[in-house]
Amino acid sequence: MLDKTALTLAIIGGLNWGLIGLFRFDLVAWLFGGSGTVLSRLVYGLVGLAAIWCISLLFRDNDTVRQEHAT
Repeated sequence: MLDKTALTLAIIGGLNWGLIGLFRFDLVAWLFGGSGTVLSRLVYGLVGLAAIWCISLLFRDNDTVRQEHAT
């Protein structure tokens, strides 16, 4: 469950960066009233933590992950 949540947040962050790069539109800032608001900073922080967690996915053995999901 934590892996999927982290991956979802990392995808949201990636999509937001894509919008910034292509259209100069920060969706998170727009949704939460600016990039300096507490809610925006919380979302940015969670996305960053999720990305750090997703790094661990690169180094996991796929067989171990499959066994964990099977049980």
